Amino acid sequence: MATENRGAAIAAAEDLMGAGKIAAVRVTKETLDPETREFQSVTILNLGASELVKKKKVVENLDPICVSPQDLYTVHARERIGRLLEGWLERKGATPFELLHRPDLVEELEASGTDLQHAIQKVAIPEAQARGLTVHELIRTLSGLVQRSIDRLSKDFRKGGMPDLDKEGFALAAERVSREPERVYLLGAGVAASIAPARSWSEKISRLLDLADAAPLAGPPRALALQTLEQPLAEILASRTGLDHIIGTQLDLGGQLAAMTRLAACDTIEALMRMEPSVAKIMPPLPEAATRLARWLAGEDFRSVRTAITKRVVRDLNGPRRLRPGDAAGEIAVMRGLAMALTAAAGSLLQADDVQAAFTQRSRMLVTSDFVETYLGGGERTARDEIEALMWLVENVIGGANKRQAGRYLSAGVAALRFEKEFRYGPDTAAVKLQKLAILQRAVARGGLAPEDYEPIQTKIGDVGGMVEADARLIPTLARTPAPPAQKLMAMLRLAIGETAPSGPAADRARLEAMRLARRDDTRADLAAHPDRMTQVRELIQQLGMAA
Repeated sequence: MATENRGAAIAAAEDLMGAGKIAAVRVTKETLDPETREFQSVTILNLGASELVKKKKVVENLDPICVSPQDLYTVHARERIGRLLEGWLERKGATPFELLHRPDLVEELEASGTDLQHAIQKVAIPEAQARGLTVHELIRTLSGLVQRSIDRLSKDFRKGGMPDLDKEGFALAAERVSREPERVYLLGAGVAASIAPARSWSEKISRLLDLADAAPLAGPPRALALQTLEQPLAEILASRTGLDHIIGTQLDLGGQLAAMTRLAACDTIEALMRMEPSVAKIMPPLPEAATRLARWLAGEDFRSVRTAITKRVVRDLNGPRRLRPGDAAGEIAVMRGLAMALTAAAGSLLQADDVQAAFTQRSRMLVTSDFVETYLGGGERTARDEIEALMWLVENVIGGANKRQAGRYLSAGVAALRFEKEFRYGPDTAAVKLQKLAILQRAVARGGLAPEDYEPIQTKIGDVGGMVEADARLIPTLARTPAPPAQKLMAMLRLAIGETAPSGPAADRARLEAMRLARRDDTRADLAAHPDRMTQVRELIQQLGMAA
C-alpha cells in the first residue's frame, strides 16, 4: 500500500503481522530527488524475516608462503622465524633481524644440526595439510628457499660493498644506499654487523640508540635509517628475555608491566606520577638504556617498537600470573596504579576498550575465594578492618560480574555475627562506634556497586547502629544532659542525617527526638538568642529533608 500517513502505514503493517498470514512486512519512506528523478528509500519499520543475507564465500589463500629470499625479510616472516627458532636465538642472544643479515649466525645455525631442520618441519607439516600437498614436497620447497637465501647472503658479503658503519658512519652509509633498490637489506646488514659485538640486550639497545642519534637529520635517508633500526628494536622488545633485561630482571610481573607502561608512554606517565602518588609508588626506576629508549619512544618514531611493548602488556595482563606474588594488598595497589596509568596512556599506547577488557579479566583473579582469604589474612584483622579491606577490593575491581562477586564478600562480612559483636561489645564509646558505622555506610555506596547490591549492606550496617544506640541508650542520655537546648538539637540532627550515626533505627530515633526538641519553647528561645546556631540548625534541617 502507499499512503501519506506515516502512522496509518505502521498500524497497517503491525495488523498484517499480527494476523499471522504473512512472514514479513516492511514500511519505507520514499523521497523523490528532483535532480536525478530517482526515489531514495529509508526503512522505518522492519518486522519478520524480510530478507535472507547470503554469506560471502570465504576463499582460502593457497598461495605459497614465501617464494623468494626477499620474502623472508618481511615483518610476518621475521615474526614466524622468531617463534620457530626462539630457543636457538635466545641461546645466541640474537634476533631474527640479525640472523637474516649476518653470515656468521647463518653458518652457526647450519652447523647446529637439527635446529634448522626442525624449524622447517614445524612449518611444513600444518601447511601441507592446509594446502593439500605432501609434507615431503613442502619440506623440499622450503629447504630450497632457505638455501637460496643463505647463498645470497654469503655471496653479497664475499663481494664486499656492504656498509661498514664503524668506518663509514651511519649517516653517510644511509645516504649512500638510500638510492639502491635493496637499500633496507644493505643498511640492515651494516646495522647487524655494528651491534654484533654487544654482549647483552642492554648493550644492543644502547648501540642501536647510538646509531639513531647518528642518523641523517632529514629526508629519505633519515626515514630509511630509522626504519632499519626499528626492526631489531621491535624484535628485542617483543621477546621476553630481551625486554626483561632492558627494564630489569629482578622485577615481579606488576613491576614489569609498570616499567613497560612507563617505557612506552614516558611523558604521560611522568605527568601522572606528579599528580598521583599511588602511581608514582608502583613505578620502578628505568635503567639507563631504557631511559634513553623511552625518550625516543616519546616521539613519532619507532611505532612498531611501541606496538611490541603494547602486545606484551596486554598478553601479560590477560595471563594467569600474579602481579605481586605473596602480597595480596600489593596486588590490588599495583593493579589500581596500572589501570590509572594505562587509561591515561590510552590512545597513544592502547585502545580504551582493550584496557577495560584486560582489567576486567585481571579483576576475575581478585574475587576468587583463595585470593580473598589470603587478602583478609585468615582472621588476623578486626571485623571493621576486614570490611574496609573488602570495600577497597570492591572499589578496585571492574566488570559487573566481578563487582557483584566482591559485593557478596562484603555483604557476608557485614552480616557476620563477628561484625555485630565487635561493634556492640567493643571497647569504644557508643558515639565513636556510631561514627565509624556511619563512615562505613557512606563508603559502601561509593564502591561502584549497583543499588540493589549495596542498599542491603547499608541496611545491615544501620541495624547494627540501631543495636549499638539501644544498648547504650545514647539518644535518651543526650536528651537529658544539661547542655543548651539548641546544642542538643544540633547533636540530634547530626545523628538523624547520618553524619554521626548510620541511617536506620538510630537515625530514626534521633529524628523523632529532634522534632520534639524543636517544638519546645526553651529551644526556640535559645536559637533566637544565638543567630549563628539558628543558621546551622536551618542547614541541618534542610539536609534532613533531603535525606528523608
